Amino acid sequence: MIDAIKEFARSKKPILGICLGMQLLFDSSEEFGEHKGLGLIKGDIKAFDTSKFSEPLKVPHMGWNRMFTKNHPLFEGLDENHYLYFVHTYHITGANPEDIIGETEYGYRFTSAVAHENIMGIQPHPEKSHENGLKILENFIKI
Repeated sequence: MIDAIKEFARSKKPILGICLGMQLLFDSSEEFGEHKGLGLIKGDIKAFDTSKFSEPLKVPHMGWNRMFTKNHPLFEGLDENHYLYFVHTYHITGANPEDIIGETEYGYRFTSAVAHENIMGIQPHPEKSHENGLKILENFIKI
């Protein structure tokens, strides 16, 4: 599958990775040990650093949370204060600032959405995020 995914990425057709699918797009992940990712977007996947939390929070991060987004076609038509549903223990670190299109606060601010050329990824689950999630999927189909 790796070669097929990379070949499709080179076609410049849009790709959307969701949750773990987004995490696989990056250079590496420390989930279940150190593993190489697809390397389609610069950055690495690391566990939440709970020592940085100002208050005790549960990990995995599970539930509704606001995503602070940049102007991007994936988020067209969403209100400024949209909430999405998250279930994850790992998140992106070291992404190019130009690729970051969404961030979320949970203990600290982390990257929760990225876009690099035709490759996009979001940490929350749109299929569990009701109307906001359906709008993101609808927007992706139009890209």
